[in-house]
Amino acid sequence: MKVIGIQPDIVWENKAANHAKIITLIEKAGPHPGSLVVLPEMFATGFSMNVAGIHDSDTRETQEFLARTAVDYRIYLLGGLVTKNAQGRGRNECLIYSPYGREISRYSKLQPFTPGGESDNYEAGQNLSLIDLEEFKLATFICYDLRFPEIFRAACRRGANFYTVIASWPVAREEHWVTLLRARAIENQAFVVGVNRSGHDPNFVYPGRSLIISPAGKVLAEAGREECWISAELNIEELLRYRGELPFLKDMRRDYEINEKDEKV
Repeated sequence: MKVIGIQPDIVWENKAANHAKIITLIEKAGPHPGSLVVLPEMFATGFSMNVAGIHDSDTRETQEFLARTAVDYRIYLLGGLVTKNAQGRGRNECLIYSPYGREISRYSKLQPFTPGGESDNYEAGQNLSLIDLEEFKLATFICYDLRFPEIFRAACRRGANFYTVIASWPVAREEHWVTLLRARAIENQAFVVGVNRSGHDPNFVYPGRSLIISPAGKVLAEAGREECWISAELNIEELLRYRGELPFLKDMRRDYEINEKDEKV
């Protein structure tokens, strides 16, 4: 499967400008039909706590943009946006649309970024999202989720062999981004695609550094700091061969909790 990561410099809280920017970058990337194109967290607005001003629940402007663009380019299109619940709290979501414009996956971020105030404005998701995408079993995650390996492992136990992590990850912790993406690939023997934004907003500066990583932790494609796109071909046979040669996952234990008693010295 061909995967393309789009790394834009997002215009703050301006959906129309960001939709246009994404089309320009997709045009430059030139995806083949059936490719998976991945856009960052909150790609149409930036990482804003202004739920009332940026949510997509009423107009569905960004959801319709994703559906329409998936059809126009005959691609699977994954991107992050904001909806709101009945109480007005946000949901930081990741959606995938098929080449026929049908929504085939919707994931709500399990781990809102508490240090940045996200948990004050957004509710935490409750469920993993796994989907059969061509020959892969894909699990989708968002930004701060990356710091919690247990949720990636839970997806692995359910058959995931491909992860996407869409993000608004700041430059202050740039090396954490790179290191943790590689760790999630290595420990789960899975392909990992991490797509971050570039540029800056009123609160943070972003390094870009989007990455596509093999199940062995090898970097297959890496972006710099500027607005750009990256791509790589993911091969399921390569993944199955690697897991077969080094069957680490078969040694996962499920009984950790029974040995957690305190030991007296």
